[in-house]
Amino acid sequence: MPQYNPPIRDMQFLLHEVLDAVPTLQALPPHADIDADTLNAVLAEGGKFAAEVVTPINLPGDAEGCHLDRDTHAVTAPKGFRQAYAQYVEGGWPALSCDPAYGGQGLPLVLNQCFFEMLNSASQAWTMYPGLSHGAYECLHAHGTPAQKALYLPRLTSGQWTGTMCLTEPHCGTDLGLLRSKAEPQADGSYRITGQKIFISAGEHDLAENIVHLVLARLPDAPAGSKGISLFIVPKFHVNPDGTLGDRNGIFCGALEHKMGIHGSATCQMVLDGAVGTLVGQPNKGLAAMFVMMNAARLGVGNQSLGLTEVAYQNAVAYAKDRIQMRSLSGVKAADKPADPIIVHPDVRKMLLTARAYAEGARAMLTYTALQLDVLVSTDDEDQRQEADDIVALLTPIVKAFVTDNGWTATSACQQVFGGHGYIHEWGMEQFVRDARINMIYEGTNTIQSLDLLGRKVLGDNGKKLKKFGKLIAEFVEEEGVREDMQEFVNPLADLGDKVTKLTTELGMKAFGNPDEVGAAAVDYLRVVGHLCFAYFWARMAKVALDKQNTGDPFYTAKLHTARFYFAKLLPETAAVVRADYRTLICGDCRRQGLSASTKIFACLTCVCGIRRWRGVWLTRPGGRAAAGPAAGERPVGGRLRRYQPSSSTCGRS
Repeated sequence: MPQYNPPIRDMQFLLHEVLDAVPTLQALPPHADIDADTLNAVLAEGGKFAAEVVTPINLPGDAEGCHLDRDTHAVTAPKGFRQAYAQYVEGGWPALSCDPAYGGQGLPLVLNQCFFEMLNSASQAWTMYPGLSHGAYECLHAHGTPAQKALYLPRLTSGQWTGTMCLTEPHCGTDLGLLRSKAEPQADGSYRITGQKIFISAGEHDLAENIVHLVLARLPDAPAGSKGISLFIVPKFHVNPDGTLGDRNGIFCGALEHKMGIHGSATCQMVLDGAVGTLVGQPNKGLAAMFVMMNAARLGVGNQSLGLTEVAYQNAVAYAKDRIQMRSLSGVKAADKPADPIIVHPDVRKMLLTARAYAEGARAMLTYTALQLDVLVSTDDEDQRQEADDIVALLTPIVKAFVTDNGWTATSACQQVFGGHGYIHEWGMEQFVRDARINMIYEGTNTIQSLDLLGRKVLGDNGKKLKKFGKLIAEFVEEEGVREDMQEFVNPLADLGDKVTKLTTELGMKAFGNPDEVGAAAVDYLRVVGHLCFAYFWARMAKVALDKQNTGDPFYTAKLHTARFYFAKLLPETAAVVRADYRTLICGDCRRQGLSASTKIFACLTCVCGIRRWRGVWLTRPGGRAAAGPAAGERPVGGRLRRYQPSSSTCGRS
């Protein structure tokens, strides 16, 4: 059975040494009294709960799965899940970062993020039951009426009730404008909702006494598309004004999905048959309200893959130290044994370091993002709030897509370390791989996240959000670039930042001519920008490790080794990704002469010959002078001039 040791030391390293979170939090009115001891104590207790209570139920829960009684529509979670949830509630964990006005403890969101990473490592499937509740809480906290807040938030905060988000229908997932569920207004101000929802995580279970469903549906007079969607609270049991439960509402589980992974999580097909609901927010404005929950869920999915990457790495490195196979190519390492531990073999070390670099890089980015969320929701400074809002908006699709892509790579690599044993259920590695796969799909596929990043978050505001994050990188490069021992980290970071700037400019220009260029480039673009973020956070971590490497603490030595591996072996992926997309974008004359774009990969704007053009039209002549001969609109071919007519291609490739 897999084991799990919460990475408390690394979390403390990020909070106290890299991000200096305590002063940032103390500057926020709700957290003026927070201190490092409080953060550390909560982390320690949270790690203990994850390791001792949740981890033991993960593997057997995966084997057992959930059970549906087709007569009563009741769903039973795997053995131990209900008991673990009861301990979760008893410990006050649901209230950790919730508003004290509704019974919450009011602790920072960044602390909640660290706690949920540990829960995800312990069991992603179990953590989905309480995990979605926090998103429902945030949605109602932002958009609910005073009466709705008073009725639902205290019970979500305590964990007495759980929450879901009911969006997807059999015929529509991402394109919610196609949804068909209907909401009929009633004389008492409520609504009767009819329709079918699928892929509803924790849609039905026996862990809590009631489930608060947040359901998207259409009013009778709603306009077509996404502008005609409203949001409703639809409880499993009717709720009386005093908070007591009444009869069963007309929403029930019609079937359980049979999934590749997360078997312990009840993924339900939900049927609404005249279910009674109440409107949240304004009519036809439900999608905007639901985005509060969706964005929280997207950050949560990134956290799920971080948790899986960490636990997969821990078990893989333990196995690699113990498993003996063959001798090291550089000489015997374990003379007292018939073979050497496989951790001495270079490719095994590469797989382990890949997982470690992706886990620690993701933890840094997620911790930073959560800290910015704390600023966003708690600061009194409007400029500071806007700054944090822009950063969080930019990083959200990157956290969701980049971290989950890396999680799939890392868990697969860790499974490979186990060899044939990695394919056997009892070792636990194949479960991590199966569980990791869904994270790339739900809460908006990673392609959708890429389109969101490039189309909406970057090009949609002419790069304003990207420039704000780029400013942070530029300031770090300028400050640390004078240090000789930081060159191996600062120089690649600065170079990639320059390439991202040029790439973004080019894609923006190309998008004017053909919007499909955005769709074609989006996935690769997110990959490159994701590495830019990781490089920034790894450089920051390396700086601290360099400053403290002589303290004798092996933690800093290991951190430096991992940082150097990331910059040497993983970051170069960016050059390959960009080159693969843009190496052909050189003018026909240069290609015929056997010239290549080399490092000037943005050749749609600047060919290796120095000629700038747009849509196949010469804009400047070699040497950067204004085009005179060849004239603007002409190009040299075989030593003579001919008029060039731009094609439908926006890049002007010959």
